[in-house]
Amino acid sequence: MTSENVRVRFAPSPTGPLHMGGVRTALYNYLFARSKGGKFLLRIEDTDQTRYVEGAEEYVREALEWCGIEIDEGVVAGGEFGPYRQSERNSFYREAVEKLIETGHAYMAFDTPEELDAMRKEAEGRKEVFQYDSKTRGGCRNSLALSVEEVEGLIEAETPYIIRFMTPDEAEDIVFTDEIRGEVCISSGVIDDKVLVKADGLPTYHLANVVDDHAMEISHVIRGEEWLPSAPLHVMLYRAFGWDSPKFAHLPLILKPTGNGKLSKRDGDAGGFPVFPIEWEDPDSGKVSKGYLEAGYNPQAFLNMLLMLGWNPGDEREIFSLEEAANAFSLDRVVKSGARFSPDKAKWFNEQYLRSKTPASLSSELVNLASERGMNFDSGEAEAILTMMLERVSFLHEIFDAKWLFNAPKSDDFNAKLVRKKWKAETPLYMADLKEMLKSITPFIAEEIESQFKAHLEEKELGFGQVLLPLRLALTGEGGGPSMFEFAEFLGLEKTISRLESGVLEIEKLKAE
Repeated sequence: MTSENVRVRFAPSPTGPLHMGGVRTALYNYLFARSKGGKFLLRIEDTDQTRYVEGAEEYVREALEWCGIEIDEGVVAGGEFGPYRQSERNSFYREAVEKLIETGHAYMAFDTPEELDAMRKEAEGRKEVFQYDSKTRGGCRNSLALSVEEVEGLIEAETPYIIRFMTPDEAEDIVFTDEIRGEVCISSGVIDDKVLVKADGLPTYHLANVVDDHAMEISHVIRGEEWLPSAPLHVMLYRAFGWDSPKFAHLPLILKPTGNGKLSKRDGDAGGFPVFPIEWEDPDSGKVSKGYLEAGYNPQAFLNMLLMLGWNPGDEREIFSLEEAANAFSLDRVVKSGARFSPDKAKWFNEQYLRSKTPASLSSELVNLASERGMNFDSGEAEAILTMMLERVSFLHEIFDAKWLFNAPKSDDFNAKLVRKKWKAETPLYMADLKEMLKSITPFIAEEIESQFKAHLEEKELGFGQVLLPLRLALTGEGGGPSMFEFAEFLGLEKTISRLESGVLEIEKLKAE
Protein backbone atom coordinates (compact mmCIF):
# COMPACT_ATOMS: atom_id res chain seq x y z
CA MET A 1 0.00 0.00 0.00
CA THR A 2 1.42 3.38 -0.94
CA SER A 3 1.59 6.27 1.47
CA GLU A 4 -0.84 8.32 -0.60
CA ASN A 5 -3.81 6.08 0.13
CA VAL A 6 -3.28 5.30 3.81
CA ARG A 7 -6.26 6.86 5.52
CA VAL A 8 -7.33 6.08 9.09
CA ARG A 9 -9.97 7.52 11.34
CA PHE A 10 -10.75 7.95 15.02
CA ALA A 11 -14.52 7.85 15.37
CA PRO A 12 -15.74 8.35 18.97
CA SER A 13 -19.35 8.65 20.02
CA PRO A 14 -20.21 11.82 22.03
CA THR A 15 -21.71 9.82 24.90
CA GLY A 16 -19.36 11.04 27.63
CA PRO A 17 -15.71 11.86 28.31
CA LEU A 18 -12.91 10.31 26.31
CA HIS A 19 -11.37 7.40 28.24
CA MET A 20 -7.59 6.95 28.11
CA GLY A 21 -8.24 3.77 26.11
CA GLY A 22 -9.92 5.93 23.50
CA VAL A 23 -6.93 8.26 23.47
CA ARG A 24 -4.67 5.27 22.86
CA THR A 25 -6.85 4.23 19.90
CA ALA A 26 -6.55 7.75 18.50
CA LEU A 27 -2.79 7.72 19.14
CA TYR A 28 -2.20 4.41 17.36
CA ASN A 29 -4.26 5.58 14.38
CA TYR A 30 -2.35 8.85 14.31
CA LEU A 31 1.06 7.16 14.54
CA PHE A 32 0.17 4.65 11.84
CA ALA A 33 -0.92 7.46 9.53
CA ARG A 34 2.25 9.44 10.22
CA SER A 35 4.45 6.37 9.76
CA LYS A 36 2.96 5.85 6.29
CA GLY A 37 2.67 9.48 5.26
CA GLY A 38 -1.11 9.10 5.30
CA LYS A 39 -4.09 10.99 6.72
CA PHE A 40 -5.70 10.91 10.17
CA LEU A 41 -9.42 11.74 10.33
CA LEU A 42 -11.69 12.62 13.24
CA ARG A 43 -15.30 11.53 12.68
CA ILE A 44 -18.05 11.93 15.28
CA GLU A 45 -20.45 8.98 15.42
CA ASP A 46 -23.50 10.63 16.96
CA THR A 47 -26.34 8.53 15.53
CA ASP A 48 -27.39 7.27 18.98
CA GLN A 49 -29.25 10.38 20.09
CA THR A 50 -30.56 8.69 23.25
CA ARG A 51 -27.01 8.53 24.65
CA TYR A 52 -25.82 11.90 23.37
CA VAL A 53 -24.13 13.99 26.08
CA GLU A 54 -23.84 17.73 25.76
CA GLY A 55 -20.25 18.90 25.51
CA ALA A 56 -18.80 15.46 24.80
CA GLU A 57 -17.79 16.26 21.22
CA GLU A 58 -16.00 19.45 22.27
CA TYR A 59 -14.30 17.47 25.03
CA VAL A 60 -12.90 14.98 22.50
CA ARG A 61 -11.43 17.77 20.39
CA GLU A 62 -9.95 19.58 23.39
CA ALA A 63 -8.45 16.36 24.74
CA LEU A 64 -6.78 15.49 21.43
CA GLU A 65 -5.51 19.05 21.11
CA TRP A 66 -3.94 18.88 24.60
CA CYS A 67 -2.29 15.60 23.64
CA GLY A 68 -0.83 17.13 20.49
CA ILE A 69 -2.62 14.70 18.16
CA GLU A 70 -3.21 16.72 15.01
CA ILE A 71 -6.32 16.17 12.89
CA ASP A 72 -5.80 16.15 9.11
CA GLU A 73 -9.50 15.93 8.23
CA GLY A 74 -12.69 15.88 10.21
CA VAL A 75 -15.09 17.96 12.25
CA VAL A 76 -13.77 21.52 12.48
CA ALA A 77 -10.67 20.60 10.40
CA GLY A 78 -12.89 19.99 7.35
CA GLY A 79 -11.95 18.07 4.22
CA GLU A 80 -13.29 16.87 0.90
CA PHE A 81 -15.01 13.78 2.34
CA GLY A 82 -17.33 15.60 4.77
CA PRO A 83 -19.52 16.10 6.53
CA TYR A 84 -17.63 14.31 9.31
CA ARG A 85 -20.47 14.23 11.82
CA GLN A 86 -22.76 11.24 11.25
CA SER A 87 -25.94 13.09 12.20
CA GLU A 88 -25.33 15.17 9.08
CA ARG A 89 -24.91 12.18 6.76
CA ASN A 90 -28.38 10.60 6.77
CA SER A 91 -28.76 10.86 3.02
CA PHE A 92 -25.74 8.57 2.59
CA TYR A 93 -27.27 5.94 4.87
CA ARG A 94 -30.73 6.07 3.27
CA GLU A 95 -29.23 5.52 -0.16
CA ALA A 96 -27.08 2.67 1.12
CA VAL A 97 -29.86 0.82 2.92
CA GLU A 98 -32.18 1.15 -0.06
CA LYS A 99 -29.51 -0.56 -2.11
CA LEU A 100 -29.31 -3.41 0.42
CA ILE A 101 -33.09 -3.88 0.37
CA GLU A 102 -33.16 -3.87 -3.43
CA THR A 103 -30.42 -6.51 -3.62
CA GLY A 104 -32.05 -8.68 -0.96
CA HIS A 105 -29.44 -8.13 1.73
CA ALA A 106 -31.73 -6.24 4.11
CA TYR A 107 -35.40 -6.24 5.07
CA MET A 108 -38.01 -4.42 7.15
CA ALA A 109 -39.00 -5.89 10.53
CA PHE A 110 -42.20 -4.77 12.27
CA ASP A 111 -41.86 -6.86 15.45
CA THR A 112 -42.68 -4.96 18.61
CA PRO A 113 -40.39 -5.11 21.65
CA GLU A 114 -43.12 -7.07 23.43
CA GLU A 115 -43.29 -9.65 20.65
CA LEU A 116 -39.53 -10.09 20.64
CA ASP A 117 -39.48 -10.42 24.41
CA ALA A 118 -42.15 -13.12 24.22
CA MET A 119 -40.04 -15.05 21.67
CA ARG A 120 -37.00 -14.81 23.92
CA LYS A 121 -38.95 -16.14 26.90
CA GLU A 122 -40.38 -18.96 24.81
CA ALA A 123 -36.83 -19.93 23.76
CA GLU A 124 -35.68 -19.77 27.37
CA GLY A 125 -38.45 -22.20 28.25
CA ARG A 126 -36.86 -24.63 25.79
CA LYS A 127 -33.46 -23.80 27.32
CA GLU A 128 -32.41 -22.13 24.11
CA VAL A 129 -31.20 -18.63 23.23
CA PHE A 130 -33.40 -16.73 20.80
CA GLN A 131 -31.59 -15.26 17.82
CA TYR A 132 -33.26 -13.33 15.01
CA ASP A 133 -31.78 -15.10 11.96
CA SER A 134 -32.53 -17.46 9.08
CA LYS A 135 -33.99 -20.04 11.46
CA THR A 136 -36.45 -17.70 13.16
CA ARG A 137 -37.14 -14.78 10.79
CA GLY A 138 -39.82 -16.79 8.95
CA GLY A 139 -41.96 -16.78 12.10
CA CYS A 140 -41.58 -13.08 12.76
CA ARG A 141 -43.31 -9.98 11.43
CA ASN A 142 -41.03 -8.80 8.66
CA SER A 143 -41.07 -8.11 4.94
CA LEU A 144 -39.66 -11.58 4.23
CA ALA A 145 -42.41 -13.48 6.06
CA LEU A 146 -45.37 -11.18 5.29
CA SER A 147 -47.09 -10.65 1.95
CA VAL A 148 -46.49 -7.52 -0.08
CA GLU A 149 -50.02 -6.35 0.76
CA GLU A 150 -49.46 -6.85 4.48
CA VAL A 151 -46.19 -4.93 4.36
CA GLU A 152 -47.77 -2.07 2.42
CA GLY A 153 -50.64 -1.97 4.90
CA LEU A 154 -48.28 -1.74 7.84
CA ILE A 155 -46.30 1.04 6.20
CA GLU A 156 -49.51 2.92 5.30
CA ALA A 157 -50.62 2.61 8.93
CA GLU A 158 -47.29 4.14 9.94
CA THR A 159 -46.36 1.05 11.94
CA PRO A 160 -42.86 1.50 13.36
CA TYR A 161 -40.25 -0.76 11.82
CA ILE A 162 -36.54 -1.33 11.76
CA ILE A 163 -34.31 -2.56 8.97
CA ARG A 164 -32.23 -5.67 9.55
CA PHE A 165 -29.31 -7.15 7.66
CA MET A 166 -30.03 -10.60 6.26
CA THR A 167 -27.33 -13.07 7.20
CA PRO A 168 -26.81 -16.07 4.86
CA ASP A 169 -29.48 -18.78 5.00
CA GLU A 170 -26.78 -21.41 5.19
CA ALA A 171 -24.01 -20.80 7.73
CA GLU A 172 -20.63 -20.08 6.20
CA ASP A 173 -17.20 -19.18 7.53
CA ILE A 174 -16.44 -15.47 7.44
CA VAL A 175 -12.68 -15.19 7.13
CA PHE A 176 -10.60 -12.03 7.27
CA THR A 177 -7.08 -11.04 8.26
CA ASP A 178 -6.55 -8.93 11.33
CA GLU A 179 -3.31 -6.93 11.09
CA ILE A 180 -2.57 -7.71 14.75
CA ARG A 181 -4.16 -11.13 15.32
CA GLY A 182 -3.69 -12.82 11.96
CA GLU A 183 -6.45 -14.84 10.30
CA VAL A 184 -9.85 -14.69 12.00
CA CYS A 185 -12.62 -17.12 11.13
CA ILE A 186 -16.15 -16.85 12.54
CA SER A 187 -19.23 -18.70 11.37
CA SER A 188 -22.06 -16.52 10.11
CA GLY A 189 -24.37 -18.88 11.98
CA VAL A 190 -23.51 -17.23 15.29
CA ILE A 191 -24.42 -13.78 13.95
CA ASP A 192 -28.00 -12.59 14.15
CA ASP A 193 -29.76 -10.33 11.65
CA LYS A 194 -28.38 -7.11 13.07
CA VAL A 195 -30.38 -3.89 13.05
CA LEU A 196 -29.06 -1.47 10.45
CA VAL A 197 -31.66 1.29 10.80
CA LYS A 198 -33.55 1.97 14.02
CA ALA A 199 -37.24 2.83 14.33
CA ASP A 200 -36.34 6.53 14.51
CA GLY A 201 -34.81 6.27 11.04
CA LEU A 202 -31.25 6.68 12.25
CA PRO A 203 -28.59 4.13 11.31
CA THR A 204 -26.86 1.89 13.82
CA TYR A 205 -23.10 1.83 14.21
CA HIS A 206 -22.82 -1.19 11.93
CA LEU A 207 -24.34 0.50 8.89
CA ALA A 208 -23.03 4.00 9.44
CA ASN A 209 -19.40 3.09 10.06
CA VAL A 210 -19.23 0.80 7.02
CA VAL A 211 -20.85 3.37 4.74
CA ASP A 212 -18.68 6.18 6.06
CA ASP A 213 -15.44 4.22 6.00
CA HIS A 214 -16.10 3.38 2.36
CA ALA A 215 -17.16 6.90 1.41
CA MET A 216 -14.15 8.41 3.20
CA GLU A 217 -11.80 5.89 1.59
CA ILE A 218 -10.53 4.56 4.92
CA SER A 219 -7.73 2.08 4.27
CA HIS A 220 -7.28 0.68 7.79
CA VAL A 221 -9.84 0.38 10.58
CA ILE A 222 -7.82 0.42 13.81
CA ARG A 223 -10.14 0.09 16.78
CA GLY A 224 -10.57 -1.60 20.16
CA GLU A 225 -10.79 -5.34 20.73
CA GLU A 226 -14.42 -4.99 21.80
CA TRP A 227 -15.35 -4.51 18.12
CA LEU A 228 -13.74 -7.77 17.00
CA PRO A 229 -17.02 -9.78 17.24
CA SER A 230 -18.65 -7.21 14.92
CA ALA A 231 -15.96 -7.45 12.25
CA PRO A 232 -17.50 -10.50 10.44
CA LEU A 233 -20.79 -8.61 10.08
CA HIS A 234 -18.90 -5.65 8.64
CA VAL A 235 -17.08 -7.95 6.23
CA MET A 236 -20.47 -9.29 5.08
CA LEU A 237 -21.79 -5.75 4.69
CA TYR A 238 -18.86 -4.76 2.48
CA ARG A 239 -19.50 -7.88 0.43
CA ALA A 240 -23.22 -7.10 0.17
CA PHE A 241 -22.45 -3.59 -1.09
CA GLY A 242 -19.89 -4.92 -3.53
CA TRP A 243 -17.14 -2.85 -1.93
CA ASP A 244 -13.58 -3.77 -1.00
CA SER A 245 -13.24 -3.82 2.77
CA PRO A 246 -10.46 -1.95 4.57
CA LYS A 247 -7.83 -3.77 6.56
CA PHE A 248 -8.79 -4.41 10.17
CA ALA A 249 -6.68 -4.16 13.32
CA HIS A 250 -8.19 -4.71 16.76
CA LEU A 251 -6.21 -3.29 19.67
CA PRO A 252 -5.84 -5.11 23.00
CA LEU A 253 -7.74 -3.97 26.07
CA ILE A 254 -6.14 -1.77 28.73
CA LEU A 255 -6.54 -3.83 31.90
CA LYS A 256 -7.07 -2.61 35.45
CA PRO A 257 -3.96 -2.49 37.71
CA THR A 258 -4.97 -5.59 39.68
CA GLY A 259 -7.50 -8.34 39.09
CA ASN A 260 -9.33 -9.11 35.91
CA GLY A 261 -11.16 -6.86 33.50
CA LYS A 262 -10.95 -3.66 31.53
CA LEU A 263 -9.73 -0.45 33.17
CA SER A 264 -12.69 1.71 34.19
CA LYS A 265 -13.40 5.03 35.87
CA ARG A 266 -14.35 3.06 38.98
CA ASP A 267 -10.79 1.70 39.14
CA GLY A 268 -9.44 5.23 38.87
CA ASP A 269 -11.72 6.48 41.65
CA ALA A 270 -10.69 3.58 43.89
CA GLY A 271 -6.99 3.88 43.09
CA GLY A 272 -6.77 7.65 43.11
CA PHE A 273 -5.56 8.01 39.53
CA PRO A 274 -7.19 9.64 36.48
CA VAL A 275 -8.61 7.70 33.54
CA PHE A 276 -9.51 10.75 31.41
CA PRO A 277 -6.99 12.97 29.60
CA ILE A 278 -8.45 16.27 30.83
CA GLU A 279 -11.05 17.34 33.37
CA TRP A 280 -14.66 16.36 32.69
CA GLU A 281 -17.71 17.89 34.33
CA ASP A 282 -20.83 15.77 34.04
CA PRO A 283 -23.55 18.05 32.63
CA ASP A 284 -26.29 16.26 34.60
CA SER A 285 -24.74 15.70 38.03
CA GLY A 286 -22.16 18.46 37.93
CA LYS A 287 -19.60 15.98 39.25
CA VAL A 288 -16.06 16.82 38.16
CA SER A 289 -13.54 14.13 37.24
CA LYS A 290 -9.94 15.31 37.10
CA GLY A 291 -7.80 14.29 34.17
CA TYR A 292 -4.11 13.70 33.54
CA LEU A 293 -3.71 17.39 32.74
CA GLU A 294 -5.00 18.43 36.17
CA ALA A 295 -2.93 15.70 37.87
CA GLY A 296 0.17 17.42 36.54
CA TYR A 297 1.12 15.14 33.68
CA ASN A 298 2.83 16.52 30.63
CA PRO A 299 0.94 15.45 27.48
CA GLN A 300 4.12 13.97 25.97
CA ALA A 301 4.62 11.79 29.05
CA PHE A 302 0.94 10.78 28.99
CA LEU A 303 1.16 9.76 25.32
CA ASN A 304 4.45 7.93 25.90
CA MET A 305 2.76 5.92 28.66
CA LEU A 306 -0.17 5.05 26.38
CA LEU A 307 2.19 4.15 23.54
CA MET A 308 3.83 1.45 25.65
CA LEU A 309 0.45 0.06 26.81
CA GLY A 310 0.08 -2.45 24.00
CA TRP A 311 3.04 -1.76 21.69
CA ASN A 312 6.58 -3.11 21.78
CA PRO A 313 9.34 -1.33 19.82
CA GLY A 314 11.39 -4.52 19.58
CA ASP A 315 14.22 -3.22 21.79
CA GLU A 316 14.70 -1.87 25.31
CA ARG A 317 13.58 1.68 24.57
CA GLU A 318 10.68 3.09 26.57
CA ILE A 319 11.02 6.83 25.98
CA PHE A 320 9.79 8.27 22.69
CA SER A 321 8.83 11.68 21.45
CA LEU A 322 5.74 11.77 19.25
CA GLU A 323 7.95 12.10 16.17
CA GLU A 324 10.18 9.20 17.24
CA ALA A 325 7.12 7.07 17.94
CA ALA A 326 5.73 7.77 14.47
CA ASN A 327 9.01 6.74 12.88
CA ALA A 328 9.14 3.50 14.87
CA PHE A 329 5.46 2.53 14.94
CA SER A 330 4.07 -0.51 13.16
CA LEU A 331 0.97 -2.62 13.72
CA ASP A 332 2.93 -5.86 13.79
CA ARG A 333 4.49 -4.68 17.06
CA VAL A 334 1.10 -4.24 18.75
CA VAL A 335 0.55 -7.06 21.25
CA LYS A 336 -2.49 -9.33 21.12
CA SER A 337 -3.08 -9.73 24.86
CA GLY A 338 -4.40 -7.09 27.23
CA ALA A 339 -1.98 -4.46 28.55
CA ARG A 340 -2.06 -3.91 32.31
CA PHE A 341 -2.08 -0.30 33.44
CA SER A 342 0.25 0.70 36.27
CA PRO A 343 -0.27 4.05 38.03
CA ASP A 344 3.33 3.93 39.27
CA LYS A 345 4.63 3.40 35.75
CA ALA A 346 2.52 6.31 34.55
CA LYS A 347 4.24 8.53 37.15
CA TRP A 348 7.59 7.14 36.05
CA PHE A 349 6.99 8.36 32.51
CA ASN A 350 6.28 11.86 33.80
CA GLU A 351 9.44 11.73 35.90
CA GLN A 352 11.46 10.79 32.82
CA TYR A 353 9.95 13.69 30.93
CA LEU A 354 10.95 16.11 33.70
CA ARG A 355 14.46 14.63 33.94
CA SER A 356 14.94 15.22 30.22
CA LYS A 357 14.34 18.96 30.62
CA THR A 358 16.65 21.70 31.86
CA PRO A 359 15.60 23.92 34.77
CA ALA A 360 15.64 26.89 32.41
CA SER A 361 13.19 25.23 30.00
CA LEU A 362 10.67 24.61 32.80
CA SER A 363 11.06 27.88 34.69
CA SER A 364 8.17 29.70 33.00
CA GLU A 365 5.83 26.79 33.71
CA LEU A 366 6.81 26.85 37.38
CA VAL A 367 6.28 30.62 37.52
CA ASN A 368 2.77 30.11 36.12
CA LEU A 369 2.01 27.38 38.65
CA ALA A 370 3.18 29.71 41.41
CA SER A 371 0.99 32.52 40.13
CA GLU A 372 -2.04 30.21 40.23
CA ARG A 373 -1.26 29.72 43.93
CA GLY A 374 -0.97 33.42 44.63
CA MET A 375 2.84 33.30 44.78
CA ASN A 376 5.24 35.48 42.85
CA PHE A 377 8.81 34.80 41.88
CA ASP A 378 10.79 35.40 38.73
CA SER A 379 12.24 32.96 36.22
CA GLY A 380 15.67 33.15 37.88
CA GLU A 381 14.25 32.03 41.23
CA ALA A 382 12.20 29.37 39.46
CA GLU A 383 15.31 28.05 37.73
CA ALA A 384 17.16 27.89 41.06
CA ILE A 385 14.27 26.00 42.66
CA LEU A 386 14.13 23.57 39.74
CA THR A 387 17.89 23.00 39.92
CA MET A 388 17.41 21.82 43.50
CA MET A 389 14.12 19.95 43.14
CA LEU A 390 13.76 18.55 39.61
CA GLU A 391 15.28 15.19 40.48
CA ARG A 392 13.07 14.87 43.54
CA VAL A 393 9.55 15.20 42.14
CA SER A 394 7.27 13.30 39.79
CA PHE A 395 5.24 16.42 38.93
CA LEU A 396 6.12 20.10 38.96
CA HIS A 397 3.25 20.92 41.32
CA GLU A 398 4.83 18.69 43.99
CA ILE A 399 7.51 21.35 44.42
CA PHE A 400 4.91 23.45 46.24
CA ASP A 401 4.45 20.67 48.79
CA ALA A 402 7.92 21.61 50.07
CA LYS A 403 6.60 24.68 51.88
CA TRP A 404 10.01 25.33 53.44
CA LEU A 405 11.26 26.39 49.99
CA PHE A 406 9.22 29.56 50.31
CA ASN A 407 8.69 30.12 54.04
CA ALA A 408 10.59 29.35 57.22
CA PRO A 409 9.13 26.33 59.03
CA LYS A 410 6.75 26.99 61.91
CA SER A 411 6.55 24.99 65.11
CA ASP A 412 4.14 22.41 63.67
CA ASP A 413 6.31 21.90 60.58
CA PHE A 414 9.26 20.29 62.34
CA ASN A 415 9.63 16.51 62.18
CA ALA A 416 9.18 15.78 65.89
CA LYS A 417 10.38 12.18 65.67
CA LEU A 418 13.58 13.18 63.91
CA VAL A 419 14.16 16.03 66.37
CA ARG A 420 13.92 13.63 69.34
CA LYS A 421 16.29 11.19 67.67
CA LYS A 422 18.92 13.47 66.12
CA TRP A 423 18.87 16.77 68.02
CA LYS A 424 21.30 16.32 70.90
CA ALA A 425 22.04 18.50 73.92
CA GLU A 426 25.21 19.80 72.30
CA THR A 427 23.57 20.53 68.91
CA PRO A 428 22.61 24.18 69.67
CA LEU A 429 26.30 24.89 70.37
CA TYR A 430 27.26 23.32 67.01
CA MET A 431 24.66 25.51 65.30
CA ALA A 432 25.96 28.65 67.01
CA ASP A 433 29.51 27.94 65.78
CA LEU A 434 28.18 27.13 62.30
CA LYS A 435 26.25 30.41 62.18
CA GLU A 436 29.41 32.43 62.83
CA MET A 437 31.27 30.47 60.17
CA LEU A 438 28.50 31.05 57.61
CA LYS A 439 28.64 34.80 58.20
CA SER A 440 32.26 34.83 57.03
CA ILE A 441 31.65 33.19 53.65
CA THR A 442 32.15 35.36 50.57
CA PRO A 443 30.75 34.92 47.98
CA PHE A 444 27.79 33.11 49.52
CA ILE A 445 27.45 30.44 46.82
CA ALA A 446 26.97 26.68 47.07
CA GLU A 447 30.53 25.68 46.14
CA GLU A 448 32.10 28.05 48.65
CA ILE A 449 29.59 27.15 51.37
CA GLU A 450 30.32 23.46 50.91
CA SER A 451 34.08 24.00 50.97
CA GLN A 452 33.96 26.13 54.12
CA PHE A 453 31.51 23.74 55.76
CA LYS A 454 33.86 20.78 55.30
CA ALA A 455 36.79 22.80 56.60
CA HIS A 456 34.72 23.83 59.61
CA LEU A 457 33.86 20.20 60.44
CA GLU A 458 37.51 19.20 60.14
CA GLU A 459 38.57 22.02 62.41
CA LYS A 460 35.93 21.12 65.02
CA GLU A 461 36.53 17.39 64.57
CA LEU A 462 32.85 16.77 63.91
CA GLY A 463 31.07 14.36 61.56
CA PHE A 464 28.64 15.38 58.82
CA GLY A 465 25.70 13.80 60.65
CA GLN A 466 26.36 15.86 63.77
CA VAL A 467 25.99 19.16 61.91
CA LEU A 468 24.45 18.80 58.44
CA LEU A 469 21.23 17.05 59.48
CA PRO A 470 20.56 19.49 62.34
CA LEU A 471 21.21 22.34 59.88
CA ARG A 472 18.66 20.82 57.52
CA LEU A 473 16.17 20.43 60.35
CA ALA A 474 16.61 24.05 61.41
CA LEU A 475 16.24 25.43 57.87
CA THR A 476 13.47 23.15 56.56
CA GLY A 477 11.94 21.24 59.48
CA GLU A 478 12.49 17.98 57.59
CA GLY A 479 15.15 15.31 57.27
CA GLY A 480 15.44 15.09 53.49
CA GLY A 481 15.64 17.33 50.49
CA PRO A 482 18.10 18.97 48.12
CA SER A 483 21.68 19.97 48.85
CA MET A 484 21.76 22.26 51.88
CA PHE A 485 24.58 24.20 50.25
CA GLU A 486 22.44 24.92 47.18
CA PHE A 487 19.48 25.75 49.41
CA ALA A 488 21.54 28.14 51.52
CA GLU A 489 22.69 29.92 48.35
CA PHE A 490 19.06 30.11 47.21
CA LEU A 491 18.02 31.68 50.53
CA GLY A 492 21.01 34.01 50.70
CA LEU A 493 23.10 34.73 53.78
CA GLU A 494 20.56 36.91 55.61
CA LYS A 495 17.65 34.47 55.31
CA THR A 496 19.88 31.47 56.03
CA ILE A 497 21.06 33.00 59.31
CA SER A 498 17.53 34.11 60.20
CA ARG A 499 16.13 30.63 59.57
CA LEU A 500 18.95 28.98 61.47
CA GLU A 501 18.33 31.16 64.52
CA SER A 502 14.54 30.75 64.51
CA GLY A 503 14.83 27.04 63.74
CA VAL A 504 17.08 26.39 66.73
CA LEU A 505 14.65 28.25 69.01
CA GLU A 506 11.63 26.29 67.72
CA ILE A 507 13.41 22.96 68.00
CA GLU A 508 14.56 23.69 71.53
CA LYS A 509 10.95 24.48 72.48
CA LEU A 510 9.87 21.19 70.91
CA LYS A 511 12.56 19.30 72.84
CA ALA A 512 11.42 20.90 76.09
CA GLU A 513 7.81 19.75 75.72
